[in-house]
Amino acid sequence: MLGSLLLITLPHGWHIPWPLFGFFAVMLVWRFMAVRYPGWLPKRWQLFLLTLLGVALLLSQQRGVFGRDAGTGLIVVALGLKLLEIRGRRDVLLVVYLAFIVAASQFLYEQSILMAGYILLVCILLLATLIVQTAERVETRAALKTATAIVLQALPLALVLFVLFPRLEAPRWMWLADDNKALSGLSDTLEPGSISDLSLSDELVFRVRFEGDVPPPLLRYWRGAVYSRTDGVRWTVDSSRDTSARPPEFSGDAYRYTLLMEPQKQNWVFGLEMPESFGAGLRSIHGFQLRSDKRPADRAEYKIVSRPFYNTGPLSPADYRENLQLPLAASDRQLALIKALGGGNASPEQFIQNLLNHFRREAFFYTLAPPLMPENPIDTFLFETRSGFCSHYAAAFVYLLRIAKIPARVIGGYQGGEFNKVGGFLEVRQADAHAWAEAWLENKGWVRFDPTAAVAPERVERGVNVDLQIASGAVNFGPLTGDSAALNWFKRGRQLWQSVDYNWQRWVINYSGANQMQFLRTLGIDGISPLVKWLLGSLLAVTLPLAWWLLKKPAKTADKPLLVYRRFCGKLADAGVVIGQGEGAKDFAGRAQKQLPELAGRIEQISALFIRLRYQADAKAGDLQRLKNLVDAFSVKKRR
Repeated sequence: MLGSLLLITLPHGWHIPWPLFGFFAVMLVWRFMAVRYPGWLPKRWQLFLLTLLGVALLLSQQRGVFGRDAGTGLIVVALGLKLLEIRGRRDVLLVVYLAFIVAASQFLYEQSILMAGYILLVCILLLATLIVQTAERVETRAALKTATAIVLQALPLALVLFVLFPRLEAPRWMWLADDNKALSGLSDTLEPGSISDLSLSDELVFRVRFEGDVPPPLLRYWRGAVYSRTDGVRWTVDSSRDTSARPPEFSGDAYRYTLLMEPQKQNWVFGLEMPESFGAGLRSIHGFQLRSDKRPADRAEYKIVSRPFYNTGPLSPADYRENLQLPLAASDRQLALIKALGGGNASPEQFIQNLLNHFRREAFFYTLAPPLMPENPIDTFLFETRSGFCSHYAAAFVYLLRIAKIPARVIGGYQGGEFNKVGGFLEVRQADAHAWAEAWLENKGWVRFDPTAAVAPERVERGVNVDLQIASGAVNFGPLTGDSAALNWFKRGRQLWQSVDYNWQRWVINYSGANQMQFLRTLGIDGISPLVKWLLGSLLAVTLPLAWWLLKKPAKTADKPLLVYRRFCGKLADAGVVIGQGEGAKDFAGRAQKQLPELAGRIEQISALFIRLRYQADAKAGDLQRLKNLVDAFSVKKRR
């Protein structure tokens, strides 16, 4: 039992504060020692002081009394204290039941298939502990075998209930405030270095499965935050502009896809630029940014249709002013650069092209580790360091456009993604985080420009080589051969596992109430009455064959010597010598020898061999076969 508790609580070492987990570990080790030295168990007053210490730790380490972390910490501390109170079987059962609750709490933090398998194995150990507590003899191997059989028999019932039993969604007031505090990703503030930090993370952001062709790398811009306000250093999302966006005019081919979002901090959904239509639960707000009404800390799946060619139409006066906002007057060097590039004389399109050519021709460098620019980052980047990441290029580009009186803004999201050839879907990770620019042009609306592509076109054309980039800490791009290049065995194995995990997340973790209703409609279940019939029918279809299989088995198939001995007793019964109720083998042999003296030697031999096999520890490997041979050869005349 103590070993099971250690395994079931171990993953919480990464979830709850270390002082709380350390408190539980001390209680567990204490109880381990008390198994051999029972006098080490604390007295009642000592246990009372330990309880006060546990409460003090809970209050000092938790920010509140409600929520996932607070509840989990409370259960773990209570489990540790209860270990020191074990006096009998009732306490053992209570501890094991509490351990099952700790096992269930693991899924509040991680819902991977590996964690599910781990928890299932540990629950088998806990169930074996319950079996040992009710058994006459302690046989660990037999208890584990029985526990495994019980779990395997319960899985079909669990599957039926999982698929058919009505699922209830938690109301908004039950969303835990601390669910997303440890999640990484893009934020509503963009500053130098914020995206480069993400470029060394292989954390999964979302996966996409397309119904048709996968768009080429040049079109894989996954739109997220719209940064329109700046103080010269930071760019922020204007949270006051949360109104619905007027849909653009679309043209060209459409891409239809299913997007599975991983848990994140914000309620943003990164649709392929530009989303045309989307299902319930999504809305397009100001800046054509998709937002979800669901809790961001939960995985969620969305069906979206996007078109890469669009015209957003005219710009309102408020939007015009917002996207020309600057904190300070332009510096002399900025004005001189804009004048040299034709600002004020050339058309906006020509000025933008001249600015992109300036990035191409001059000695600008794309790097994950640019020099620090604590003051005047725009001037420092443009005229001194000329080294930066995508956020530096996008911010400087938009800043110069605004000085030239061209409405512009920074867009944060992801670009590219690695195609999983095994699973047939696209994987986008934090290392694919990217920033680009949008400029508003007459008769075209908002148009995307990526100044990073002018300096490092490989970033967009080939994508990011996540593994090499993380390993080296420097910019690394994908192979020129693209997604269809030969994969080594390690990469194929990883993609196979990602494919398994993708389907686990889609069909198990993401099996919400809405998905359940949609699935049940495909079966013709559209009301309570047919649902009850299906549920009862499925339960009977599972339980009846299982009950027949269990009941048809003999009572003790494992006691082979007893089965052979019963066959021997049956032969003696045919001769009129019947074993009595509760009569032992030795007494029965003596009585049978008296009634059948001609067979006394064989009766004595068979009975002694059975007693040695059944009740003594000196039985040999071939004794069972010898007993079978003796019983087979034993014959007696039947009584008429």
